[in-house]
Amino acid sequence: MKLIIAIIKPFKLDEVREALSDVGVQGMTAIEVKGFGRQKGQTEVYRGAEYATNMVPKIRIETVVSDDLAPRVVETIAAAANTDSIGDGKIFTLDVGAALRIRTGETDDTAL
Repeated sequence: MKLIIAIIKPFKLDEVREALSDVGVQGMTAIEVKGFGRQKGQTEVYRGAEYATNMVPKIRIETVVSDDLAPRVVETIAAAANTDSIGDGKIFTLDVGAALRIRTGETDDTAL
């Protein structure tokens, strides 16, 4: 199993969620986060005053999928989240040692 973590622009969340559903992903977690990378923050206007912030709002998506589905999930997220502009985000893939569905006791791939 693989844990896929994607950091994307907030307005791309619905598009990514729909694309993941289309390829068979049955669940995901989305968390509002702030961070920076090469983008180095942004300038915003609040009540007529311009100010710079070094932390940019993003969405962190996490999903655990079977090993054979992982490459397709990464490709799907990359395609759906792409805007061809700086700050589109990053995708990380990590190995998962075990999974357990609390309600039923199912483990590993059947728990997904």
